[in-house]
Amino acid sequence: MAEIKAEPFAFPVKHDQLALIVIDMQRDFAEPGGFGASLGNDVSRITRIVPDVKRLIHGFRYAGLPVIHTMECHRPDLSDLPPAKRDRGNPTLRIGDVGPMGRILISGEPGTAILPELAPVKGEVVIEKPGKGAFFATELDEVLQQKGIKQLVFAGVTTEVCVQTTMREANDRGYECLLAEEATESYFPEFKAAAIAMIRAQGAIVGWTAHVNDILESIAHA
Repeated sequence: MAEIKAEPFAFPVKHDQLALIVIDMQRDFAEPGGFGASLGNDVSRITRIVPDVKRLIHGFRYAGLPVIHTMECHRPDLSDLPPAKRDRGNPTLRIGDVGPMGRILISGEPGTAILPELAPVKGEVVIEKPGKGAFFATELDEVLQQKGIKQLVFAGVTTEVCVQTTMREANDRGYECLLAEEATESYFPEFKAAAIAMIRAQGAIVGWTAHVNDILESIAHA
């Protein structure tokens, strides 16, 4: 069986059951003037992973393996936005309000879009998710089952929130999860480090972590 060099031990990869999930690489989280910046975050921490995320996406496409993108966003009427979520964060600029890139985290708005460098191509699945986890109130599990996917490589932001939440959801559903370390990031470096430690603790209790180069080398031989 093929393996990817990983922590806490080698990831036993099955290339015909493998997909890449790119979590929330959206303008509102990565660009100046977006929602992330409005909360006082240094968005340059997010944009610096773009080259590695792009390498992963291109590697999976070249190998003929599925690439799935997620976007955190809500309906224009806010019917899928719980007040408990809306009431947190920046008290002067909340989800649904008009920001520099349109209404914040609303489906179809410019700021909600995935960064152009990482934009989906024709045929790639895009999951619009109202929660932090990509399985909540979405069709993601059904899509993966239809494609015969049982192993997931994760990239995107933020490591400790939407990425880790989705990995935990996937783990509970029986998927084997591998996090690409250089292709994920947090506004807070200590949060990323803590999330990585939690994910691979106790014998990969949530999943594995690996370097982008090791993942790409493996799928190049898929």
